[in-house]
Parts: sequence; C-alpha cells; structure tokens
Amino acid sequence: MNSFEPEGTSEAASQPASASASASGSAPVPDASLERWRLILGSAAERRTGALHGSAAAQDAALDWLYGRDEDLRRRGVRRGPGGPREGGSEPSQLTAVDWLDDIHRLFPKETVERLERDAVEQYEIHEIVTDPDVLARVEPSQTLLRAVLRTKHLMSADVLAAARRIVEKVVRDLMERLRPEVRRAFTGARSRRPSLLPLARDFDFRSTIRANLAHYQPEEHRILIQRPHFHSRTRRHLEQWQLVLLVDQSGSMAGSVIHSAVTAACLFSLPGLKTHLVAFDTQVVDLTCDVTDPVELLMKVQLGGGTDIARAVDYGAGLIGNPRRSIVAVVSDFYEGGDSYRLVRTVRTMVGQGTTVLCLAALDEEADPVYDRALGARLAEAGAHVGAMTPGRLAEFVAEKVGSGGQSR
Repeated sequence: MNSFEPEGTSEAASQPASASASASGSAPVPDASLERWRLILGSAAERRTGALHGSAAAQDAALDWLYGRDEDLRRRGVRRGPGGPREGGSEPSQLTAVDWLDDIHRLFPKETVERLERDAVEQYEIHEIVTDPDVLARVEPSQTLLRAVLRTKHLMSADVLAAARRIVEKVVRDLMERLRPEVRRAFTGARSRRPSLLPLARDFDFRSTIRANLAHYQPEEHRILIQRPHFHSRTRRHLEQWQLVLLVDQSGSMAGSVIHSAVTAACLFSLPGLKTHLVAFDTQVVDLTCDVTDPVELLMKVQLGGGTDIARAVDYGAGLIGNPRRSIVAVVSDFYEGGDSYRLVRTVRTMVGQGTTVLCLAALDEEADPVYDRALGARLAEAGAHVGAMTPGRLAEFVAEKVGSGGQSR
C-alpha cells in the first residue's frame, strides 16, 4: 500500500517501496504516484515518499528553479527554492535561464512547458526570458511571451529586439490565420431562399434540383437525369462608406487587447465600405493607422505602461469622424481614468447624440474576460455607449451587422 502510514508504524513499514526494493538487493523501482506527490509537495515530503531519482530529480530541480522563488512556499517548506538550504554538499550548480529552458523542453510535455514559461514571465517576472538573445532563440513563441516582449522591449538592445521580433511575427501570423476567416465570414452575404440564374458550384441547391428533376428518374439505372439544376442566390450587403475608430489603451494590463486590436484592425483594414483607424493611447495619443497593414511593425512601436487619459483619446477619435451616423468608435480600456472622467462621459454622450455607435470594451481578446472600473462603465452606459467585452470575431460581426444594415438598429 503506497499511502502514507500513521506515526505508530514500524520504521520498515514506513519506508517507501523503492527503498524496500533497494534493501532487498534489487534495483529500486520508482513508484510513479509517490514521485508525483514528492514533486508536488517538495523536499519536506521525502521522509514518506523517498528521494527522487533520474528524470524525476531533474524535473524537481527545474520546478525548484522557478517556484522556489515563491516566498510563501519557502516559508512553509513546501519547496527549497534556488536560494534555500540544501542537504549535503553535492547540490547541483545554479541553473541559468538558458539551461532551465533547455531542461523543461526536454523533461515536460508541451502544455506544461507553456505553463512554466508563462509563470516565469508573468508571475515571477524573469526578464531574462525575453531580454537574453540566447534564451529568446530557445523559447516557443506564444501570446504570453509576446505580451512580455511588449512590456520589456524598452530594455532590449538592437540584437535582442531582432530576436524578439521572431516571437512577434510568429504569434501575429497565427492570430491572423485564425481571425481572418472569421472576419471574412462576417462580411460575406448569406445564402438566400430565392433561386439564382448564376450557376456557381458553391451555391448548388441539391434539394430543389432533385425535386425539379424527379420526372427524369431512370429506375433501371437508379439515377436521375439532371436537366435543370437549381442554385441559391446570395444576399449582398449594401455597403456605404463607414468608419471604425479603434482607440486602444496601451497601459500594461491591456497587453492582450493591444495585440488583438492590432490584428483585428489589420484584418478589417482592406474590407470594402470600411475605413479603419487604429489609435493607441496612455497619457498621450499616437495614431498608428499608417502601420495598420503591418501588425508586426505596429506592435514593435507600441510602448506599454504609463498613465491613462481616456478622455484625451476619445476627443481625438471624435475628431476623426466624418459622418457620425456611419461611424463606430470602439474604446478598448480598463476605464481606470487618470484624466477627466466628466469630460470623457460628456464626449461620449455628444457622439451618441450625433448618431455615432460607441463601444466601450473592457477586453478585446480570445477570452473576452472584462476587468474594468464598473462605476465609470455604468456612467458610460448611461451616456448611451455599449459597455462590455468582445472577442475579435464578435467585433467583426458587430461591425458587419452595422455596415450591412446601414446602422438602422441600435
């Protein structure tokens, strides 16, 4: 039985299975469940689980390098940590970030590697992960690392920036490949029930064709001769020129939304009937519309951090509007206003009164998990704005519905 024994048991009975096997002269056979508990609980559990060997010991060293930094765990003795006491004098040398990355890619499955890299960057802020060119050459590009690159690129030298660009390009390419089909579907007309005289294979109406040609069924050959094929027609949205103004808060907490806003704007930019602007802001306002077709270059120009003046950004966005009734202004922010909140609400109310659709999005990413100042959000909703969170695909659908309907519904 591999469960922990009560204190009153004999010393031999409380030894782990691997130790018993060693005492009998045979090679120790690690118990997988005990090893797993030892990895979870740290060195304090070794009296019950036995020591780790081989790859399990290497996994423990890699986990210690990262999670040993947690002061709470260190105080509780759950993990030793890289700076904590080690038993004996034969402890391994301290790992570098490069060594650690090599080890975790060798020792753990891909999903675990991604979690470890995410915790290293976001929870423990190990900047070497994204500021050391040797480390950047080894890491697997991910949105977590892209967010870290955006937060720390002001610390990077030119050669490190060149290495970091690989992460930006790979993640942006993956996002574009996923998002572009959603945008195209949103802006493509749906099939109509009305027949069409235009014979396109994608619009072939199987049911109507069979029904219309049943008189030509040939029993001996078990087939129908199709003399008159039928096709669906497609609705086409009547597109008038619209404007979409994306105002994106580039404070550190909004990194995920900045990334998705850049990719979304790139997907929407070339669509007929829609003029897309992308503006980043903190306490200053930077119009990035000229770079919107190259989201990689755009993201390399974004500088996360700093204060937040949403009112100034919304005023700038209002100045871009040509026809208010053919305009959508989407403000992507956590709405913790460092500027004048009364001015912000007043500008939003004025735009809504002129017929502009105003979206106040607390998140624009794949999770659409909003974290924002709800008091200010409630005031903006009372001023007529739509307040909430959206995935990029849902934003594309919303814009397509507005553009296609001519903005009649609100």
